[in-house]
Parts: sequence; structure tokens; C-alpha cells
Amino acid sequence: MFTTMSKRQKELARQQHKKEKAERANQRKAEKAAQGPRDPDGIDPDIAHIVPGPQPIPEE
Repeated sequence: MFTTMSKRQKELARQQHKKEKAERANQRKAEKAAQGPRDPDGIDPDIAHIVPGPQPIPEE
């Protein structure tokens, strides 16, 4: 009987953790949507200088 009770408590704790985790994920998703894009022009600053295709040979 004790194992059944402890299993039930463990399952309830697992469900509660899963619910809290989903709530945090939804909150982060809403915050990201409210922020909008990083750059109003839509250009990612990390790759703005990259040119597609063959790259020039660096001078030594």
C-alpha cells in the first residue's frame, strides 16, 4: 500500500512539473513574439557581411 501511495505522489509531482514547464515555455514564446524581430530590416547582424559563393583567397 505504501508503494502505491508513493507512486501516486511521484506521478502527481511529475505532472505538476510538466505543467509548470509548459507554462514557462508558453511565457517565453509570448515574450519572444512581443519583442518582434531583432533587426527591423530583417538582416541578421551575425551574417550580414557574408557573401555567398567562392571566397577570395586571403592575402598573406
